[in-house]
Amino acid sequence: MSKPAEIKKKLPGIIVVHENRGLNPYIEDVGRRAAMEGFITLAPDALSPLGGYPGNDDSGRELQKKRTREEMLEDFIAAYLYLKSHKDCNGHVGVVGFCFGGWISNMMAVKIPSLSAAVPYYGGQPTKEEAKKIKTPLLLHYAGLDNRVNEGWPAFEEILNKNKVQHTACFYEGVNHGFHNNTTPRYDEAAAALSWKRTIDFFKEKLIKK
Repeated sequence: MSKPAEIKKKLPGIIVVHENRGLNPYIEDVGRRAAMEGFITLAPDALSPLGGYPGNDDSGRELQKKRTREEMLEDFIAAYLYLKSHKDCNGHVGVVGFCFGGWISNMMAVKIPSLSAAVPYYGGQPTKEEAKKIKTPLLLHYAGLDNRVNEGWPAFEEILNKNKVQHTACFYEGVNHGFHNNTTPRYDEAAAALSWKRTIDFFKEKLIKK
């Protein structure tokens, strides 16, 4: 959990969801970055039942394969419920997730009607039947070169449009899946900075009580 050093009033909350390798230093830092913008953030480790993030991404990736994404989704839903009722939270909670965490973000929008905002980064899309349940405003970030994930967008967009779900999809041309992660060669500084500004602006719009 990360939060500003001085809290003078209840803050909006953000769940930060890691990639397919557990709660590594990169995701911990994302949680801190969001807290510095005036949010209380919670970045759970889906590897906790297996001993937690093992200290390197390769081992973390192998460890995460031992859990199903459905049971991990339940853990992040529990994290949302915990943060929403936290003494320092104003009850407005969103989620941002990356890669695996992008799918989790989409699915939290499916599963939690009261979710205030969701920002999936290059996340796999829900099924057609799942997508029909979404009411949460979405800001979706996609990497231009990420054909595998991007091919699922048109069908998802069709359902969101049909159901009049507020959403904005941003495509960042010439960059790869994982472009926000500044610890890998796929990192793209310009796309990461622009997407993060859009993310924070979106959360401030949707989570801060007027």
